[in-house]
Amino acid sequence: MVRTRFCLLVLAAALLLSAASASVAEAQTRVYHFNYEYAKVWINQDATIDLFYNVSLTLDSGAQIRSVLMGQPTGDFHIDEAFDQYGRQLQTYDYTSGTNYRVNVTLYEPLTAGNTVWFTLLTNVGGMIKPDTMNPGNLGMQFAPAWRDEVPISDVRIQIVLPPNVTVAEVLTTERFWNSTSTEPDGSLALYWETPVIQPGEQFTVGVSFPAKYLPQYEAQPAENLFLRNLAIILGVAGFGVAILVVAVMASRKRPYQTPKVSMETLGIRRGLTAVEASYLLQLKPTQIVTEILYSLLQKRAVWVESAKPTLLLRIMPEFKDKKGTDEAPLRYYEIDFLEAIKSDGTLDEEELAHAIMFLRDTLEQKLRGYSRSDTVDYYKKIVEKAWTQVEQAGTADIASKAYDEQLLWLLLDPNYRARTETTFQNRVFEPSPLWFWWWYGYTHYTPRPTYTPNVNAPTQSAKPPGIPGAEFARNLVTSVEKTSSNIVGNLEKFAGAIIPAAPPAKASHESARQGASCACACAACACACACVSCACACAGGGVG
Repeated sequence: MVRTRFCLLVLAAALLLSAASASVAEAQTRVYHFNYEYAKVWINQDATIDLFYNVSLTLDSGAQIRSVLMGQPTGDFHIDEAFDQYGRQLQTYDYTSGTNYRVNVTLYEPLTAGNTVWFTLLTNVGGMIKPDTMNPGNLGMQFAPAWRDEVPISDVRIQIVLPPNVTVAEVLTTERFWNSTSTEPDGSLALYWETPVIQPGEQFTVGVSFPAKYLPQYEAQPAENLFLRNLAIILGVAGFGVAILVVAVMASRKRPYQTPKVSMETLGIRRGLTAVEASYLLQLKPTQIVTEILYSLLQKRAVWVESAKPTLLLRIMPEFKDKKGTDEAPLRYYEIDFLEAIKSDGTLDEEELAHAIMFLRDTLEQKLRGYSRSDTVDYYKKIVEKAWTQVEQAGTADIASKAYDEQLLWLLLDPNYRARTETTFQNRVFEPSPLWFWWWYGYTHYTPRPTYTPNVNAPTQSAKPPGIPGAEFARNLVTSVEKTSSNIVGNLEKFAGAIIPAAPPAKASHESARQGASCACACAACACACACVSCACACAGGGVG
């Protein structure tokens, strides 16, 4: 009996050891790579910096990645917030151990092999700005974005925003790597660097120096004066020869400065927005944005309009009553918020709709941080124009109708969609499908004598509907969109009053003046921002789990 128990214990231990070894082996064979790393640094009047990072990571194979550790340049940092590409806020906490200053960011869901995640993180870091010993009367900072010892990082971009009123003629940058300058919305000068890749272990270091008068609140720390006094004593005792050696070493670490070239470079276009998100960017009215969301839900067959006048009465379709969506039609965050605003009687709660609009707005502002807003607006205007081109150049009526269905949400962003719809289908027949809830909603409620009614509960079982003259189609569509925007809320004043204007966040003690992201890098990476332009830098490593 004793031998049997002993054998069982040995077997159990062997199995546990085997499982542990397999787990370790799986983690060791994890293969991943970085698609890009964008960094933006704001130098604040209190001599802290806000450090924003946007990082894309792909897991090629191996064990799931559940969290990301990101090194911080000093232990004097404050974590603001982190978001993933879907606007979902991520949990963060200080993971500092000794002098390894790190932030742990937990992914909203584990990253599995073959998938990509990108996220942002914002921190505010103190003790970063120091006197530039090479340029008396100047303050400076040196910055190196996250790097890895094992894998390269592709598409690395850095932007440093200087204090207000600093001019191109006054700012100095390190000779290496600088590319161009740009101007922030508030008029502040921003410097820009980029490189297609940084190799394993490589530090892509840039530096800035500017007149100290632009940070009038800056005060040198007593600890620095004590350090300088102690250094002078040590050098005096060590002798002239040692002093010469130290000066030579320090000089070798310094970088020359020169005036940067001037051109309008930024961190680029914010791609990947949906048509509904772009509707906010293109400044549609709140009721028009809500109409866009309604049509996106109609396209997914998530809701049906029971009545359109005087206000909308909606019915949530059975598959979407749990507000989670389906595998074929997953719901986005703003669609879920819209469904939450539908009351039991089918009417819409104005305050809940207002909250949905505010969350959409805040999410978009978060996604746009670090990007060129004007370039992004132009980019999405071109997408709208491209969508119209697909419809207008379609060779047959059925192709044009299908293209209109597929591009509907983008087409509605065009302020001239009424005229273009009427022109496009003036001499064509529109051929609808029973699946197009967005069309049958308008046709059912805004056609004086509708001749066809789809089977809402089982549209695929409906007979093929007849073609509709283009002029009638255009008239009904435009009418339904415009009247929906007018009637979508019962109390427009209440709805508008519940939308609180976006206000710049108050500057709290040692908190970021912007909501964005920071030193972001997965797997034993480190990000570094030096205390001054004349010193070397070091920081904590990162990792994934």
